[in-house]
Amino acid sequence: MKTSRSLVLFAAALAAIGFTGCMSPESRIEKNPQLFASYSPAQQDLIKQGKVAIGFDMDAVRLALGAPDRVRTRVTNDGNSENWVYVTYETTDGQPLYRGWYHRYYMRGDPIYPWYETFPTRREREHFHVVFDHAGKVTAIEQDTR
Repeated sequence: MKTSRSLVLFAAALAAIGFTGCMSPESRIEKNPQLFASYSPAQQDLIKQGKVAIGFDMDAVRLALGAPDRVRTRVTNDGNSENWVYVTYETTDGQPLYRGWYHRYYMRGDPIYPWYETFPTRREREHFHVVFDHAGKVTAIEQDTR
């Protein structure tokens, strides 16, 4: 009896960890209703669709797209900028690989996908970049068109 209860608790903990990995804009909005309410109606519509626009702040991008897979900084004559990179996985012939909630885990705050580490024809593709200026506002958006 005690063993089965421990297994149930362990399974519930694993499920909770797994569900935090891949969240939709709706679930991120539900977790942050006051933050979402602070944006204009036009911004709210974009966030609900999982889209971002020039002028968004970092919190709005997080609501719309979730945590980035990578963060890069750039120093130029114009100042510092931060580039958030969103990654997808695909086979070498370009077929996308599923990145669902049970494939994404976090280690030290960074998302990892252990399922795809052993996938024989896996390749990583940076499909979306969001660039922020020194004030934390979106100044550029770059995404694949394919």
